[in-house]
Amino acid sequence: MNVIISSAELATACERLARHPYITVDTEFMRETTYYPKLCLIQVASAQDALLIDPLAQSLDLGPFFSLLRNEKVVKVFHAARQDIEIFWHMARTIPKPLFDTQIAAMVCGYGDQVSYEQLANDLGNARIDKTQRFTDWSRRPLSEAQLSYAQADVTHLRAVYEALAAKLAASGRKSWLAEDMAVLEAPATYETKPEDAWQRLAGRLKKQRDLGVLIEVAAWRERDAQKRDVPRQRVLRDDALMEVVQARPQSVEALGRLRAVSQGLERSRAGQALIAAVNRGAAIDPKSLPNLGRRGRIARHDSTVEFLKVLLKIVSQQTGVASKIIATVGDLEALAEGRPDIHAALTGWRGEIFGNLARAAIAGRVALALENGEPKIIALDAGAETASRTRQALVA
Repeated sequence: MNVIISSAELATACERLARHPYITVDTEFMRETTYYPKLCLIQVASAQDALLIDPLAQSLDLGPFFSLLRNEKVVKVFHAARQDIEIFWHMARTIPKPLFDTQIAAMVCGYGDQVSYEQLANDLGNARIDKTQRFTDWSRRPLSEAQLSYAQADVTHLRAVYEALAAKLAASGRKSWLAEDMAVLEAPATYETKPEDAWQRLAGRLKKQRDLGVLIEVAAWRERDAQKRDVPRQRVLRDDALMEVVQARPQSVEALGRLRAVSQGLERSRAGQALIAAVNRGAAIDPKSLPNLGRRGRIARHDSTVEFLKVLLKIVSQQTGVASKIIATVGDLEALAEGRPDIHAALTGWRGEIFGNLARAAIAGRVALALENGEPKIIALDAGAETASRTRQALVA
């Protein structure tokens, strides 16, 4: 099986691919020992061709491939595109446009929250994919024939998946729905990792609001250090150790060394000094300037509202055939219930039409749920809710 390792061959292949209306794209990468993914193989296919590109080949110029990704006359088809695009953005500040993500399209087309690529390939392309090579070492050379066959199959079967889903979207009038989500994937901000936001993934572990400032600074320090050294953040400081530092607030490297979860010797390194400095910066932040985590103080009626909205969302998902996961998250429902201003995706565009407007009416007391012949039914209690209900019913039809 031919693998492209020369710049001239790649340029010729990309010129040929650019003549097609769409190409399918996938990558194989490693991330176990680095912060940024290490690209090991690129797979590309058109309706008539399939190519494997070795980005680890010496002196290979990937410029023609990145130009192809930027060619707006060619649709770039991925399954679960986010990690692949993150690689291209980090390597060459390139984002494929226009974009079609079959994972998101499948959720819009009624395949549920958890549908896999293997299932889609089987259902829509009558193909069976052998995933035994998925976790092999893609950085080792030479790659085996089994690895190459597996890699190529991912983009050749993706053609049938794309064509079937694109046809379903066109037939259902939901093509514009997918466009809203593709705009997010095509936005550079989606792939910018900001150290100052790193605390958010750990906020659920925080026991006291007063520790938030320290968490923000310590998490940001870890993220910057991991990025600078290109190592996994857990190698800089594990999550459990980070939270122990946040709660203990060590004021000296000696105090840092006495913490059980912190790796032995960290206190004697430059990283130990930098970590103490981050703790001190966080402790000095005015608590009034920090975001209010809020959840722990939420009153009971908001919990009940969220549960009601979950049921409403499930009904809308079943009746529209759109996966609930892509309509609204639990965070969206909580924001709706609490009237917070950070409500966005669940109330705009097509999501607003099939769910957001209905959810607003429900919170205002203008929507009720009932059972009719054992099936849940949404009941409009006044004209305002009836308008929202009619909008949803029209989309279902």
